[in-house]
Amino acid sequence: MKPLRIAQLTDTHLFASAEGALLGLNTRACLDQVIQQIKQDSSFDLVVASGDLAHDGSQAAYQCFRDRVGQLNAPVYCLPGNHDERAAIRDNLNEANFHCIRNQEIGGWQMIFLDSTVQGNDGGHLGADELDALSQTLDRHTGQPSIIWLHHQPVPMGSRWLDTMAVDNPEDFFAITDRYSQLRAIVWGHVHQAFDQQRNHVRLLASPSTCLQFLPASEDFAIDEAPPGYRWLELYPDGTLKTGVKRLAAIPGRIDLAAHGY
Repeated sequence: MKPLRIAQLTDTHLFASAEGALLGLNTRACLDQVIQQIKQDSSFDLVVASGDLAHDGSQAAYQCFRDRVGQLNAPVYCLPGNHDERAAIRDNLNEANFHCIRNQEIGGWQMIFLDSTVQGNDGGHLGADELDALSQTLDRHTGQPSIIWLHHQPVPMGSRWLDTMAVDNPEDFFAITDRYSQLRAIVWGHVHQAFDQQRNHVRLLASPSTCLQFLPASEDFAIDEAPPGYRWLELYPDGTLKTGVKRLAAIPGRIDLAAHGY
């Protein structure tokens, strides 16, 4: 059985300026290296970009994202994050090979893309429209293995500061997802670190940023010295899912590890 191969890119934090950096790390240069790593690793059937694609919400940053991620020659499904401008994402990343949609059947799997952003807030919330669309999609496709993508974490990460910016109504979300046996995974960005747990039969997955990483299990804001990376997923027609994280060999630059935020 040939699997559907997915590369998840998240939290690219691009700027309008080519010199744009987070805590000393040039985010364009980091993304370039991650993309080169992906090209070396394998060919992918599609890419999911799970939010915070631009740090400044600028049109130039989204055009930069298009130019770079377009090199992978695969359909790219884009979600907004708390640093993004929703309208700018729709204007710049919803044509040709780039898509901003709620759901799509691909390779026998149902992909469900949820918008967890709240205007003017770094935290997440899943509104009634998102939850209704989720339950309706799962109702319509009970025979298809399904995977949910969003930006914010719906479960605690064990970091006090970071968990203040999680989905604030996870009970409403899981009240829906727990009902459906075809759901295989819930995957998010936002947390700048790898995470892999399970809830019932569902994998709960978070992925490293293509730029700087947050130190897991830290009470206060702290940067990890792990290199940037991406998550790969293989989705098989029988509903089997395989996944892992691939990182660069080293951080492409120097980070201000003493920073208290960005």
